[in-house]
Amino acid sequence: MASSSFGRRLVACLLNVSEAHRKDLVETVAKAALYDKEGVRREGTAVLNIFNDQDYNRSVITIDFALTVCLMHFYVICFCTQGEAVLSACEKACVLIDMGTHRGVHPCMGAVDLIPIYPLGEEVGVEDCAKEARAVAQGLTERVQGTSAFLFGWADSPLQRGLAQRRKEMGWFKKTPDLRAIRPDVGPQPRKPFGLTGVGASPYVMNCNVTIDTQDMAMGRSIAAALRESTPGGLPGVQVLALPHEGAVEIACNVESVKGSPTSQATAGEPWPRFSIAGQPYCHVPASLITSRVAELAGREGVGVKGTALAGFTPRECRGLAEFALSQRIPEFWKEQGRIRM
Repeated sequence: MASSSFGRRLVACLLNVSEAHRKDLVETVAKAALYDKEGVRREGTAVLNIFNDQDYNRSVITIDFALTVCLMHFYVICFCTQGEAVLSACEKACVLIDMGTHRGVHPCMGAVDLIPIYPLGEEVGVEDCAKEARAVAQGLTERVQGTSAFLFGWADSPLQRGLAQRRKEMGWFKKTPDLRAIRPDVGPQPRKPFGLTGVGASPYVMNCNVTIDTQDMAMGRSIAAALRESTPGGLPGVQVLALPHEGAVEIACNVESVKGSPTSQATAGEPWPRFSIAGQPYCHVPASLITSRVAELAGREGVGVKGTALAGFTPRECRGLAEFALSQRIPEFWKEQGRIRM
């Protein structure tokens, strides 16, 4: 008898779309990952969470997939719905979102702004995710004529440039990116209404946003700079922006998983979460450390912290919830998570 959980290979895609004001639209995009055009549910797929940010006009949809090993017949069920689920959601987003009318304080370049694919554990290899990301980029540009993409991380072979570097090269951080100056890796010259999409694969990246009780953007940028990995004394794997948010300033952090184990200095406080991919150890800065560091830096200026939000989950949470949602066959898990006791 085949096992429904043994040998399960889990993958997550934190799909970033440039819309949050119309929540029904974002849910339509999420459902496109779960059901085909005839309304038939795709097996082995669940949407764990939808994070909407009104000021940013940006949503993050956490889509999880599984490859299952069948013990009885000793073969791997081909997970053809994996790329199809992501592509269907992206296709729907491109139909419904027009970058020519988009307004939001968060930088973005595409209706589908980012398609990162992450392995959730040892069972999924680096190249599995890289191949999937490249296939999604190619499939999107073929399926939706006029879309274009750049590659990052493991998908960017052989350079494997990180997302921050690729965004900088593409002009993502500019207030008004010049689409005519961009040379995408896949697809034609970028143009509105689709813009440009980043597609890649890497160890899990957590989004942790800390709001400080001020409207002083200079202070926010100073705190962001102090946290950034590239700053001496900064936090490993942390990329940071300071953005105006709901009448305050948000310190928006991408928390990359870094290879190796945390140093003894790092583990002196709260232990850093650890996991492995293809036999390599990884760890990431805990959200509590980011919050305490922001509170310390802001406190020096007499400013307090209003709160911390994760746009999704930690890697461990994401895997645990994915296993539960898939084993219990709850595709629209984001609707149910408030009542489920884990």
